[in-house]
Amino acid sequence: MTARLALSRVMAVAWKDLTTERRSKAGFNGVVFMAAITLLMFGFALGPDPAPIRTAAAGLLWLTVLLSGVLAFNRSYELEIEAGALDALLLYPGGRWPIFAGKLLANLAFVLLVEAITVPIAGVLYDLPLLTPLPGLVGVLFLGTVGFVTLGTYYAAMASRVRAREVLLPLLLFPMLVPLLVAAVGATKAVLAGDPMGYGSAWIRLLAAFDIVFLAATFMTFDYVIGE
Repeated sequence: MTARLALSRVMAVAWKDLTTERRSKAGFNGVVFMAAITLLMFGFALGPDPAPIRTAAAGLLWLTVLLSGVLAFNRSYELEIEAGALDALLLYPGGRWPIFAGKLLANLAFVLLVEAITVPIAGVLYDLPLLTPLPGLVGVLFLGTVGFVTLGTYYAAMASRVRAREVLLPLLLFPMLVPLLVAAVGATKAVLAGDPMGYGSAWIRLLAAFDIVFLAATFMTFDYVIGE
């Protein structure tokens, strides 16, 4: 398969998923609504005192992204499975990695768009200073989201042929995300606080390392996972 043909397949899969989501809008609206409600409930649970809310804001933000992203991953292969189109995609000549790459790009765009809405909501609800640390915060969110979406798309493919995939996916995904989420929360907390201890760069390097490892491992093994 030539590079040009592979790229066209990747973009076709990504465009198809994004177009389907854009036309329905039900999934995206539901995910954003759930994320906003989650942030609001956490705010009520922690009380009116701003100190504990600001301390826990990084963890609450990533927990909201985690819960919202799982809903998107469950939909990644749902339409293909229901319509029987996934088997046709797998029979197409060439490698199967363009399918994964296209799904990955579509899910990444979806989750990043959800974050673009939920982060300002969190800033308003939790009174967070977002403008000053915005460049660093954007970088941390992007690095953490790449690793999160990579594993989510991969394990969604693994669970796609199982009837109880909505239950199986979190069971497979959440344990693997623990080191990534620890690094993401640590980096986000450091960026929001202005990195007074100077440890934010270490968390960011760790996030980048996780992304590289996860991307390499998932692309190398996707053929075996989707073929089972």
